[in-house]
Order: sequence, then structure tokens, then C-alpha cells
Amino acid sequence: MTIGQNSEYFRDVRIGVIGGTGLYSLDGLNVIETLAVETPWGQPSGPITIAETERGHKIAFLARHGPSHSVLPSEVNYRANIAALKALGVQAILAFSAVGSLREEISPGDFVLIDQIIDRTKGVRADSFFTGTGVTAHATFGEPVSAGLRALVARHAAAVPDIAVHTSGTGVCMEGPAFSTRAESNLYRAWGASVINMTCIPESKLAREAEITYAIVCMATDYDAWRESEEPVTVAEVMHTMKGNAANAKTLLLALLPEFEDAVYNDSAKALMRPEAGSMQYAFQQPPEKQSAAGRATLNFLFPQYFTV
Repeated sequence: MTIGQNSEYFRDVRIGVIGGTGLYSLDGLNVIETLAVETPWGQPSGPITIAETERGHKIAFLARHGPSHSVLPSEVNYRANIAALKALGVQAILAFSAVGSLREEISPGDFVLIDQIIDRTKGVRADSFFTGTGVTAHATFGEPVSAGLRALVARHAAAVPDIAVHTSGTGVCMEGPAFSTRAESNLYRAWGASVINMTCIPESKLAREAEITYAIVCMATDYDAWRESEEPVTVAEVMHTMKGNAANAKTLLLALLPEFEDAVYNDSAKALMRPEAGSMQYAFQQPPEKQSAAGRATLNFLFPQYFTV
């Protein structure tokens, strides 16, 4: 089914999952539909799979790099990915991403629930829904990851007993697609960073702009390039470790889903999503009459409550 900007189609799909390298599908859930979604920012990386849990709730799954991993990190249409999930009703996203470890104690195969991000991308990625709309807005981003969702994931670490789940850390997002030099890797270590990847920016920023609660599970595949005692990371090394990481990611997701569902569907106070819900209400600098009419029409796709047409 194809959903366009002007479609009346609506699904109560409140949970989104974004899969990274090695995680291209969901297991253990009943797949009920595959959707192609059109947004004002183009098409997402691939079709969105709608699956149903044992409790009857729906989850939207999107492979960040496409179902066959055909999209480089700098080429991902992050705006379309987040906008498409928002259009389906998603209020909270749990993302997964392959990362390099910058710390001895974070072994390949370990998971890290980062709470901070350092942006080392180079400005070639479209990183705001407001760019080009004639509407100025500034999202708060001091805490780029949801503390509540991160804590929820951490409570289910026992589901993957053979690995360590580190409950905090700082992630560096580099441009790629080449991996780091040793000098860069050691620089990031000196900054206190824990892991490095190529995709959490602008994904996390756009989720914040879209008022979606967001957390990311970083799945370590290697020690990046800082270890003098071994060769720098290669794709072969990453993919070898990712096989186990993908299996552990699916196990962890299935274990935490009941609590995640309760938080998103059954908590009338919506405590998990409260920090992000309505967070853009006072982010706009211009009065409505000074905003571009065309820009308001575009932004209505994401924010019908703020931009009427």
C-alpha cells in the first residue's frame, strides 16, 4: 500500500524500530503489511513493515540502509525516514546501530545505550525539517536521547546474558563511509567518547524535531582504529560480529516489547513520551503570519497542530 501526503490513511502504530547494519527484519512478530510512504521530503530508505505483537499492538520497522543495505550513511534520507514513521502515528523510536568501540571495556558484541552524541558529520546531510521552508525553529537538544526509553531498555539487559549492556556513554557520529584514522580514533578517545558510528546524526535530531521519543542501541562490532596491537577495522570484521549482534538485538527487542507497549499504549499519563510531546510548541521564532505559506503547507505533514492549511 502506498501512502501519500494527502492520504486520509491512518494507522495507530505508536512504536517504531529502525534497524541498522545487520538488522534488516523483525523476527517473532506477525507481519501484516508493507507500506511505501511518500513524504514532502521524498521516500524513506525502503518500505516500512508493519508487524503485530502478541498483544495486538502494531510496530513499524524500517531498515535504515534499505532492505539490501544499498544506501550509504551520508545518502540515507533521514528526513523521509522520520517523517514516514511520524505519519504512521509513531510516538517512540528504538533504533539499532553498528558501532566501533573506543573503550577497552566495551568489547565487540557488547551493546551501549548512549546518552550523549558528538556530531562529526560535515554538513552534507539534510538535518532539519525546517530547512528551505521559510519557517525558523530551534529544537532543544541538550539531552539527545530519551532517558526514560534508555532506562526501559536497560531493565531488560538480562535477556542477553552473554554480552554486556553498558547503560550510558557518548557516541561520535562521523561522516563516513571510510572508517577512522588512528589519529581520529585516539582524538575521540581523548574527548571521552565511548563508541563511534555514522548514522545517529541527524536521525536523533530529526526525531527530536518531530517530537518523537528516541533511543539508540549501539552494537559494538570492533575496536575502531585506536588499538596499536591490531589492524584497523575492516568490513569483514564488522559483518562477522554483526551476525551475533543481530540475533541479540532481536532477543532484546522481544524481551522489552511488553514494557515498551505498556508505556506507549497503556499509560494514560504517557510519561515516557512526555519530554518530547509538544516540545516544538514554542520553538518557532516567527508569528504565523510571517511564515511562508508553502513552508507551512509542507510542515503540516508533520505538525498539523501547529501549521494549519
